[in-house]
Amino acid sequence: MPQPPPLTDRSALTLHRARALARPDHQDALFLHQIARSDIEERLIEVNRTFTTPAVVTGFPSVWADFHANAAIVPDEEMLGLAPQAHDLVIHAMALHWANDPVGQLVQCRRALKPDGLCIAVFLGGETLGELRVSLAEAESLVSGGLSPRVLPMGEIRDLGALMQRAGFALPVADSVSQVVAYRSLSRLFSDLRSMGETNALHARLRRFSTKAMFAKAELTYRDTYSTPEGHLKATFALQFLTGWSPHDSQQSPLRPGSAKARLADALGVPETPLPKDS
Repeated sequence: MPQPPPLTDRSALTLHRARALARPDHQDALFLHQIARSDIEERLIEVNRTFTTPAVVTGFPSVWADFHANAAIVPDEEMLGLAPQAHDLVIHAMALHWANDPVGQLVQCRRALKPDGLCIAVFLGGETLGELRVSLAEAESLVSGGLSPRVLPMGEIRDLGALMQRAGFALPVADSVSQVVAYRSLSRLFSDLRSMGETNALHARLRRFSTKAMFAKAELTYRDTYSTPEGHLKATFALQFLTGWSPHDSQQSPLRPGSAKARLADALGVPETPLPKDS
């Protein structure tokens, strides 16, 4: 059976990241990575557990270099360099949205965890760059009469918890944090995306240069629809967080249906009313 083409051109992604590292504003453009790291550090404080053998999967190791003295920093390749049951914490940082097999990445993270180890994945999803997606699509359809893939398809929060379940994690949780950034122009947004290493690396992307007319139309559409009161362009970035635990006998599990020893009506102090037979 033929395999579908990959979502991401990994060679292009690697090239874009290497170019990003060489740009003078690269560190400033990694503000989303810094937000993700700060949020994860707060979550780990709330967990109230000491982790001694963490691993971080990332395409930008400089962000996590001083995270933990014993942390293993692993690139987000198709096959992760994680030893089985070697870690009590695995963080998959700002890379899962480029994975051709996100469930496979999470399965590898789970296998790298010791029993009752914690996995936290953070990546772009939801409404990320929705304004740019709409503006480029409208401009390209008007100027060239067609459409090409320009912005990654983004996972929705309602579907993401299922990824952790499919990967075999216990107690999965999915949530999202949004960051809206204002840019003076479309070229400034593109410049930031280049410095982030987040420009178009889709396998099915257009392989020729687009016209200046298309980008000019895209900026006009963007300004007409998504401007701030000051005349800047709004760009939404949604950080999606997935949290799950490597299964262990000590973890809570749901009761069997029908095993409750008290009625909900009694606990609430209300009379129990039978449902109609046809409901």
